[in-house]
Amino acid sequence: MAEAALARQEDAELNVALHPRQEDAFNTEATELLYGGAAGGGKSHLMRVAACVWCSMIPGLQVYLFRRMSVDLEKNHLEGPSGFRELLAGWVRLGWVKIVEGEIRFWNGSKIYLCHCKDEKDRFKYQGAEIHVLLIDELTHFTEKIYRYFVNPKVDKGRVRAPGLSLPEQYRGMFPRILCGSNPGNVGHGFVKSFWIDDAEEYELRKMPKNEGGLLRQFIPARLDDNPSMQQNDPDYEARLEGAGSEAVVRALRDGDWDVVEGAFFDKLSRRTNSVQPFTIPEDWLVFGSFDWGYAKPYSYGLWAVVPDRTTVTDGFGNPMILPRGCLVRIREDYGCVKGSPNTGTRLEDEEIAERIRGLEKGIKAIAYRVADPSIWSKGSGPSTHETFVKEQLHFRKADNTRVGPLGHNSGWSQVRSRITGTEEGPMMVAFTTCSDWWRTMPTLQHAEHRPEDLDTDGEDHAADETRYAALSRPWTPPKKVIKKPNISGYSPVKRRKAGGWR
Repeated sequence: MAEAALARQEDAELNVALHPRQEDAFNTEATELLYGGAAGGGKSHLMRVAACVWCSMIPGLQVYLFRRMSVDLEKNHLEGPSGFRELLAGWVRLGWVKIVEGEIRFWNGSKIYLCHCKDEKDRFKYQGAEIHVLLIDELTHFTEKIYRYFVNPKVDKGRVRAPGLSLPEQYRGMFPRILCGSNPGNVGHGFVKSFWIDDAEEYELRKMPKNEGGLLRQFIPARLDDNPSMQQNDPDYEARLEGAGSEAVVRALRDGDWDVVEGAFFDKLSRRTNSVQPFTIPEDWLVFGSFDWGYAKPYSYGLWAVVPDRTTVTDGFGNPMILPRGCLVRIREDYGCVKGSPNTGTRLEDEEIAERIRGLEKGIKAIAYRVADPSIWSKGSGPSTHETFVKEQLHFRKADNTRVGPLGHNSGWSQVRSRITGTEEGPMMVAFTTCSDWWRTMPTLQHAEHRPEDLDTDGEDHAADETRYAALSRPWTPPKKVIKKPNISGYSPVKRRKAGGWR
């Protein structure tokens, strides 16, 4: 009898142990959370624990857990030592929970639906769903269109809603909610980075406007070091990541670096090596501007400071960083893009753009020069953009518009790339962490399909073009590496043996 009671007590206990970073994500006030970054950070386990705890505490809760492929749901969430079957085994034995095909049913009417959405058309299968909790595992495997279908209130009032849900006092204001986990990369990398990573600090809470769902959005990083269970249970996991693919893929999975994109045109660009925290630019530093015009597409104007002598600054992660002499520092930018609509221009008139440029330059003692896209000199039915700028007391000179030179040498893109890489002393091109659109667009750009030495112009390349003009206005040649010749003094070549003897 005592043994049966003990067994019943053990079955009633749910193992919901979480590591500190997972606890941060579980207890957050955010109602639209991205928990992710590096592989092995414990994202899937967090989702299972959260789903089970919330379902047990809130009667009638409807939880939808998505993976892109149904086979991944079975493999990653149902089976295994920490899957739902093992996690809920005691409650199943007690009759409190039933696990049937595609559903986990709780005694209080709560349910976890195991869902997949392989293609964009599959989203319509959930047209009538009322989702109290939306869990999406590996969010970057989904497109923005799929995500917006569930979240955007303009789409049939959205799917994530809880109009009739009765919540305990401790959960008031916390539901409906969204919890997503993901690593960098894949088809949804761009929109996930734009939604959660760009323009926001880690752990920062941001209230979204109603047309974006109106939820409280937050990003909490999950790295391998945050999950000691993975290191204990699979000590070789980190080593295996080194064989996961290219250098870019390994960096993304190991470090959770959202600026690393497979096949990226600027493959050496990283916040860890090229971002700096804003600092006051000394008055004796040369400052210049570069401009790429746009109307239906975004325009981009950047202010650059030139480092006169070797300087120590603070990088984007709070560490000391050396800027070599001649390094270009992007200090300010004005990017004419509609908020929330990547690659959509603000359609401002030239006079309005001129006013914005003057506002950006306010406080700078002197602008040494400005370079601009040669297209602003083109005349149409009225005055050219350049003529309008001159009338507004803004003077530009034509930028060198070279994209790719012979064998890629001395071209605009090679100048940008070589500056990003820099020397052993440090990078020759960096950007303030506040230059958010530069950081949003530059790392994701790809090679042109039929001309890999050039940039794919279908991407959001306006800041990149403007950066190219800046780099070509101050050409830089990387120092040649000195190759030491071997010491061959006293060396005698081995004689060759031929038929008949040695010679």
